[in-house]
Formats: sequence, structure tokens, C-alpha cells
Amino acid sequence: MCGIAGLYYPAIPKPVDPARIVQMTDALVHRGPDGSGVWVTAGVGLGHRRLAIIDLEGGVQPMATPDQGVVVTYNGEIYNFQEVRAELEAKGARFATDSDTEVLLHGWRAWGPRMLDRLNGMFAFALYDASTQSLFLARDRFGVKPLHYAELSDGAVAFASELKGLLAHPLFRRTPDFKAVEDYLGLGYVPDDTSILSGVKKLPAGHFLLLERGKPVPRPQRWWDIDFSKRATGRTRDLEAELIDLMRSAVRSRMIADVPLGAFLSGGVDSSAVVALMAESSKAAVKTCTIGFDEADHDETAYAQIVAERFATAHQARKVAADDFALIDTLVGAFDEPFADASALPTYRVCELARESVTVALSGDGADEAMAGYRRYKFFAAEERMRSLLPQNVRENLFGTLGRLYPKADWAPRPFRAKTTLLALAEGGEFAYPKAVGVTGPALRQRLYSDAMRKGLAGHSAEQRYVDAMRQAPARDGLDRAQYADIQHWLPGDILTKVDRASMAVSLEAREPLLDYRLVQFMATLPPSLRIRAGQGKWLMKKALEPYLPKDILYRPKMGFVTPISAWFRKALADEAAALGRSKLLHSTGWFDLHAIEKLAADHKAGRAEHGRTLWQLLMLERSLTRLFG
Repeated sequence: MCGIAGLYYPAIPKPVDPARIVQMTDALVHRGPDGSGVWVTAGVGLGHRRLAIIDLEGGVQPMATPDQGVVVTYNGEIYNFQEVRAELEAKGARFATDSDTEVLLHGWRAWGPRMLDRLNGMFAFALYDASTQSLFLARDRFGVKPLHYAELSDGAVAFASELKGLLAHPLFRRTPDFKAVEDYLGLGYVPDDTSILSGVKKLPAGHFLLLERGKPVPRPQRWWDIDFSKRATGRTRDLEAELIDLMRSAVRSRMIADVPLGAFLSGGVDSSAVVALMAESSKAAVKTCTIGFDEADHDETAYAQIVAERFATAHQARKVAADDFALIDTLVGAFDEPFADASALPTYRVCELARESVTVALSGDGADEAMAGYRRYKFFAAEERMRSLLPQNVRENLFGTLGRLYPKADWAPRPFRAKTTLLALAEGGEFAYPKAVGVTGPALRQRLYSDAMRKGLAGHSAEQRYVDAMRQAPARDGLDRAQYADIQHWLPGDILTKVDRASMAVSLEAREPLLDYRLVQFMATLPPSLRIRAGQGKWLMKKALEPYLPKDILYRPKMGFVTPISAWFRKALADEAAALGRSKLLHSTGWFDLHAIEKLAADHKAGRAEHGRTLWQLLMLERSLTRLFG
């Protein structure tokens, strides 16, 4: 795993100062503490920070062909590089290293952009082709590895793994993008293709960008997409066997490393499955680690211990305080942009623990999105069945009226919180689901904004990305569309951003075997009844894992890394919440009605309303803006 950065001049080949590239890569030292490199020629400069994982001696970057005709700086791992290498050798390619990086050089010469179709891995890379004076930027299918880019005032296109790499360039101008604030408050993260800073873009997952001399900067091109429109057929038993075979292959391919390797183990289905399949393929004890909390309601270490004992892993467990909010400033520095998923705190801690004994850790991320594991999918699928039974005008009149009359009771037990469900049933699924997956709803956001902010947004809505994705999805039903939209937005914007920034902050490589594209595409073909059945998400996956894992692990309620942020803002962080309504920085933006924020905090503290997640968003926004703008 590594950090990359560089400059490219599309108009004319201006000279590149290597010191500029060094400045940018030095900002990414945490991503690559084992070495650095710079390569420059007229009009282009490539930089690299290395975390050595494979071919520790030979994999130095930037890496070039012997004639310097093709040069690459690369972040990630190509898990099938040996197979691709064999194919290239059969075509006459001669390799000088045992590194997966060199596959990109020869692959480009053999296939050009179409080489991406052959790669199974997580990656973001920049490849310069001297014969055409072009720069090729590419990102993996799901967006496991990040890549930011921006056009500078001197005509250069700058790129870097993280925003801080761009910030290190002296010509970069920091201007906030208030539309990204709307996206952030609605979704809980700044979406994968945009940035909190105006002019900065993220190369979207499954896209490439080809920059050519003498041509303007084009739009990124999609090179891969998940397809929910096809349906697998066959006996359930056969589909179970195929699923396990794909999972086993994905895990084994991600166990290749020349450094110590282990796994995160939460005691949930996904991480437990990964550990089970690692143990099946490993002669030595698998190294596992778990973070627990000092409050029983949030602690899963007992379940992790069951799995660790079952597979005789070399297990480490550590408990942290449930109010571990002392990490806030550390996270703000690691993420650069505001990020409101509070599970980033325990994620950072488990990465910190893993790094004490390993350099690579396998995680269980990805299966929830592909196999409908989140509880919201079950509710949405039930709502979609109801929508299919009644015409929209009937639903609008019936459920819309009931929803408006029903009192809002976020504090009440779930069966008594019907207002949201009634209003959702009155809408089409593509409008209702984004609100279910979001954080701060449209109505509350409008109350928090100033008149100038509402006018400036000119109708821009955080939910529109989801609406568009669900409408355009290659899918058969509402559940397909919801999962597709999550894979397009939630997965790269929240889940993978969280794991990448938290792991790389401590120089740990995290690998996600359950995001092997062959496995995910297979899961997407399963009929909805094999994804959700009898109230269970990931139904077929759990059935397939019954020979491996106890039913107490497979069928217990999903918990995940839960952080009690609502309680924080009524106790330890109550003063921080109240101070948001007096924030000079938030006032200076002109975006918010501070009196509305002050009332929000007061209502939450008094228990009159539930606003913990919104207060967390506002706190992280203020801290991030303070770091970016002072």
C-alpha cells in the first residue's frame, strides 16, 4: 500500500520541479513510510511513498520500462498479478522484478486501457506513456483506493492519494464548496466524486481519466459497473457451493504478502467468515485482533473470542472507552474532509492494534452492500412490496395524510416511530430510500441553513445522487436499485473511505476479500429471496457458512462498531454541542442559522428530540473547516 502524487501539464510540457513532487509525497508519508521516489520529465512528474508488501527489494517506484517509455506510480495490490504476468510473458514481455507493479507497465503496452478488465485488485495509479505524452489515471472497481485531482493556476493537473497531497502544492487555492456541505449533511460524507474544496475532484470508482497533450481535461470514463439485472438459476445447494468457492478464492488471493498478515475480527458474520477461510488456507495460526468497549451494550469481544477459539487464532483483544472521543482531532487530520461516521473511532483503534503485529490485515467489508446485510434493506424491501400493491395516488393520499398527522417520536421504541415509514410509503422508492440511508433529513437541513445558503444551493439536494443512481441502475426491482445505489455512493464514500484513512494513518494495509469483483457480481445475480429471507439479510451466505460458524455468530442481531454519540452530546460533549451555536467559524461561512443550531443542541440535551448524529456532523464539519482554513 502506498501514497502517490504528481503533476501533468496538458497544454504544453512545462518543466516540473522535483521538489514540488517531494512536497506532495511527503504529506503522504504515513501511507508509505518504507521509501520514496520521484520521476520527472518535461511536462510530467510522478511521486511515490512506499509501504513495502510484495517484492520488498524490487518493487521500488515510480517504476519505468527499461527505455523509460512507460512509467507508473501505483497504490494498491493486484491479487491476480501472477496470472496476468504469465499471460504477458506468453506475449513476449520480459520482467525484471517480482512486483505486481511491473504488470501495469507491460499490461499497458499489450492492451492499453483495456488492461483494467484483467486486473483483480484494489488500486489507484498514474501511468505516463512517453510515446503519446499522455497520462492515464485509473481507480479500481469499487473505489477501495482513493485518487484526488485538481487543475492549478499554472495549467497543471495535480493528483494525490489524499487531499493533503494537493494542499502541499503552493499554487493550490483553498476555497470551500458549499454544495459539498449539503451533500455531507445529507449523506454523512463528502461524495466520492467531489470534495469539500472547490475545484477538487475524486476519480470515481470504476473510472479512468486519460489526459493527453494539447487537449482539455476530459470527463472520467467508466470502465466497470456492477449489474443487478441478471438472475442466477440452479439449486440452492449448488449456489451455496459456488458462493463458498468464490469466497475461498478471494480470501486466498489476498493472503499473498512478504510481510506479516492478519485479520480484523469483530465477531460478526463477515469478519468471522474471512477468518474461517484464512484458517482453512494457513498452516500457521491466523493473527486476529478485536476492539471492545467498556460498556456491555456496545461490546462484541465475547463473540470474537468464540471465533478465535474455534479456529485457534493468535488473538489480541483490547478494550477502549465507549467515549473515546479524544480521537476526534486525530481523525480530522486523517480524513482531511468532514466525515460523520462515528465508527471511524473504533476502526482507527483496531487498525492501531493490528499494526502492532502485522502490516496487512484482511477485513470483512463489502458483503452487507452486495448481499443485503443492512437492516434498512429488509425494511425497504417490505415497503417496496406495499408500494407495488397500491397505485401511487392512493399511497400519496392515504400514507401521506397519516404520516403528516402522526407525531414524530424518535425517542420512542421502533414500533411507535411510524411517521417516517408512513411518509416513505407515500413516495416512490427512489425518493424514500435516500432519506433512509442519509443522516440529516432535507427538512432539518433547511431549518439549519441561512437564507443565503438556501438560495445559493438553488435546489441542489444531497439525495439527488441516490435518486439518479436508482433510476439508472441495471436492476430488476427496488432492492436491486437500493443496493446498486449504495455500491455507487455509500460504499466508496463512507465504508471504504473510513477503512482506507484509518488504516493508512497507522501505515497498515487493509484488504477486503468480500469485495472481490467476481464474488460481488455473483451476489448481485442472486434472487432477492436468497439475499433476504425470513427477516435475515445475507441469507444464502449464512446458509453456506453453517458448516464453518456457530449459529450464535451467524444469526445474532447485527451490531457493528456502535458508538453512543447521542449520549455524548447529553453528557461529556454537551458543552461542545452548545458551543456550535456560537461558533465564529460557522458564522463566518454564512451557511447556517446559528440560533437554529443552538436550539438543536438544547433540545437534544433536554431529551426533547434526538439530534445526536446531526450534532456529530456539525462538530466534525467545524473541526475540519478549522483545520483547512484556520
